[in-house]
Amino acid sequence: MLSLIQILLLVLGVAQFIIIVHIILSWLINFQVLSLGSPIVASIWDGLNRLLEPIYMRIRQFLPDLGGIDLAPLVALLVVYAIRIVLINNMAVFV
Repeated sequence: MLSLIQILLLVLGVAQFIIIVHIILSWLINFQVLSLGSPIVASIWDGLNRLLEPIYMRIRQFLPDLGGIDLAPLVALLVVYAIRIVLINNMAVFV
């Protein structure tokens, strides 16, 4: 059972990394440090959007409209952190 929890923590760690990369990449694109005209940047951006947009879309249904501010990535990241904390704090129950 401990192995299963470690695998879940690994998956959550990968999810954290992907969300953080998506956030940083969006900042770099918006501040014109990176351009979507570059095929590598465009393909990475498209892949991340295809991966994360279904998750963000469900979160946006519950968030109020704040104009140009999108809090869905922050909420997704907080949910991942919360799940990690719950798993770590309850790991003794599964051992």
